[in-house]
Amino acid sequence: MPAPPRFASVSTQRILLYSLRHEGGILSCPICEKRKGARFCPAKGETICAVCCGTGREVTIDCPPDCPHLIAAHRYEDEHPRSLPPDAPLLDVNLPSDIIHTQQQLMAAFAFTIATFCAANRGATDTDVLAAIQALAETYKTLRSGIYYEKPPDARLPRDLYAALTGFIAEVKEEQTERSNYPALKDADIFYLLVFLYRMGLLRTNGRPRSRRYIEFLRSQFPDAQELKREESRIIVP
Repeated sequence: MPAPPRFASVSTQRILLYSLRHEGGILSCPICEKRKGARFCPAKGETICAVCCGTGREVTIDCPPDCPHLIAAHRYEDEHPRSLPPDAPLLDVNLPSDIIHTQQQLMAAFAFTIATFCAANRGATDTDVLAAIQALAETYKTLRSGIYYEKPPDARLPRDLYAALTGFIAEVKEEQTERSNYPALKDADIFYLLVFLYRMGLLRTNGRPRSRRYIEFLRSQFPDAQELKREESRIIVP
């Protein structure tokens, strides 16, 4: 007796699963099981309805950055820029008008350190990045008053990023100590740059718990960096 044929691909298996869930000629959404599935969700590997896509996007669904529906949503968000939340921390800090110009290289190095960390830790979100930057900025805020008080974030990813940024700053200071012709890096400048990065992140993210808009923005600033290259898209539409 010949062996039963195997499925040709994962996509074929998905199609069969869809057909088993097919009722009355209408494919139901696997999340709500009420509405018709209309959009293929690469995170779920199934076709879901537009409502579940919109409400679950970057909230309960961990969307890959190359999902076409996510890209379209981000394009819409770009057309409706956010404002800084009135209750956001560090809003009372007045940034020097020339801080970005005078510390351009250091700013780029901070951004690259964050982007590299997130490339190595794919689970990192904008929330993790903002928590790490805010905590480090608060540390340097105490330094300006002559008191050193450090409180790294409790969650693992923000804490690890906090440590990565702290290590980077230590390396820069050590290198400048070894080269007497280099001007000393001031803690005040570090503080201002961290505040700027924090505010930029608040404006770039969309506030959803699994958003990576700010991370993707930082990554896009270094298009030639091999360590920041994104993997080939694995989206397969059945």
